[in-house]
Amino acid sequence: MSEGNSDIMFAEERQAAIAKLVQERGKVLVPDLVSFFKMSPATIRGDLRDLETRGLIKRTHGGAIPSDAARVGFEPENKDKTVKDRSLKEAIAKKAAELVEDGDIIILDAGLTTKAMCDHLQDKNNLTVIVNDLEIASLLERVDNVSVVVIGGMLRRQFHCTVGPFAVKLLSELNVDKVFLGTNAFSVRKGCTTPDMNQAEVKRTMIRIATQSVLLCDSAKIGKNSFVQFAEPGEIDLVITDSRISEQHLREMTEAGMEVMVEQVY
Repeated sequence: MSEGNSDIMFAEERQAAIAKLVQERGKVLVPDLVSFFKMSPATIRGDLRDLETRGLIKRTHGGAIPSDAARVGFEPENKDKTVKDRSLKEAIAKKAAELVEDGDIIILDAGLTTKAMCDHLQDKNNLTVIVNDLEIASLLERVDNVSVVVIGGMLRRQFHCTVGPFAVKLLSELNVDKVFLGTNAFSVRKGCTTPDMNQAEVKRTMIRIATQSVLLCDSAKIGKNSFVQFAEPGEIDLVITDSRISEQHLREMTEAGMEVMVEQVY
């Protein structure tokens, strides 16, 4: 750890920097933070208490680790997923639906943003939609002029979707025009990542059989990493995100040669 310049830092700035270090390193120790920020152990421990209260880290003996919500293997169940960013997901979903053409054969990956696309497919004609998400299948069942193909497999409890070798085998026999993918996290360095290995294999197969791969990723997920990679950045043809994406992340993605569509939100 190199030395910091916390003499001119406000407490909020220091705590934000500590939270970032914990996330990046996986574990930090109080003596290292004392040296880095040039603050007393009592001040650093106070910072850790505040960060833990806000759910950003978890204190351990002598230091801190990421909170459950920040760990790469953590994934909230569908019923626990927040709705605070619903406007972002709705905007991304609406823009994604505009890419769907009459007569297309598409895949909608499991997830809240792809689920939100269902409301915007009402006016499409002769559309075939392949899904492994039971909730999405139920919504599309009500839409005229849409044929729904449900991929079987092992039901992933609490997430209402199918995964496993049977799902992968069925998908492998198909060819589709477009796949609209969700992700738990995305970074230029690690690509698209998810906590579940079975889910990752299904997503890889979806990408492999599609002519065009479109990633639906709200800005809160960008710059983060989860457990298992399912796509390199170069395997994604288009990313649709929202206008809350940071300038740094947008620059990193475009410099990496990615096509990024930014939907305005307020």
